[in-house]
Amino acid sequence: MKHLVRHCLILLAGCLLLATSAAAQTWPTRPVRIVVPFAAGGPADNYARFLAQRLPELLGQSFVVENRPGAGAIIGTELVAKAPADGHTLLLMSNTHTVNETLVAAKPYALMRDFVGVAPINYSDLVLVAHPALPAHSLPQLLALARQRPGKLNYASSGTGTPYHMAGELFKSLSGTYLVHIPYRGSSGARTDVLGGQVDLMFDAVTTMAEQVKSGKVRAIATTGKQRSAVLPDVPTVHEAGVANYEATIWLGLMAPRGTPQAVVDRLNEAVGKIAGQPDVREAWSRQGATAMVMSPAEFDRYLQGDIAKWARVIQTAHIKAE
Repeated sequence: MKHLVRHCLILLAGCLLLATSAAAQTWPTRPVRIVVPFAAGGPADNYARFLAQRLPELLGQSFVVENRPGAGAIIGTELVAKAPADGHTLLLMSNTHTVNETLVAAKPYALMRDFVGVAPINYSDLVLVAHPALPAHSLPQLLALARQRPGKLNYASSGTGTPYHMAGELFKSLSGTYLVHIPYRGSSGARTDVLGGQVDLMFDAVTTMAEQVKSGKVRAIATTGKQRSAVLPDVPTVHEAGVANYEATIWLGLMAPRGTPQAVVDRLNEAVGKIAGQPDVREAWSRQGATAMVMSPAEFDRYLQGDIAKWARVIQTAHIKAE
């Protein structure tokens, strides 16, 4: 009897494996939606649209980008969490999501419970920029000004918990300065008000702010990576300019609702990795200030867990609160 049960279980497992494999081969059967829980015009939106142009060549279906910003990325993320786990709805996510796991306790989802990691996309450094009217041309000058005027200088971000917000909070913590955080619904609005002089400062992705720096519309104070940015080589890092051990980046990835067939996840991971590995893509991204990231789903899962733990330590040590 035990032998018969074991034989049936083996047959059932084989059938499930065949069914999963067949599902992966036929997927996608209709257009795939990439939900971007951020406003249009920022890095997440830009790279989602880049993938949406390239993925159909490899997977034979169209990919459609849908922006659902709001509540620090929670609105769009919840939408994907509730979507069918069939591989036709994906989440374009960033380190906003790993930050929110600690920063925002009352969320309608838990990242590693309700989603599965598909693939990372790329990462880029940020650049701290100031409106040209601000009387600070270097990081030491900015630090001196901030200490002379505690609470008088402000910085914009694309919302609570976003990389731009956390870069500012980490800067405040390590530099011992007090800057007022002004959150926006998306990076475009924040960027517009810094360019217009309504806000003093902003940490923004090099990929989207470098051209504004080069045209003189904003002043670059420092970049946030371990080394100087190849896109802005004359701009020092925050670390070398006076705030020791400072580092902040923005990275992007794809996730899917938990329960999405593993074979579908693997096929999508392979396609994203293939795009990120193409020489013309790497060169184009490098010119923009972005570096491709290629990992297996298991490696990406470990990366996500590590980033959640990293930001939990920062948030708890610096006593950062959601606004």
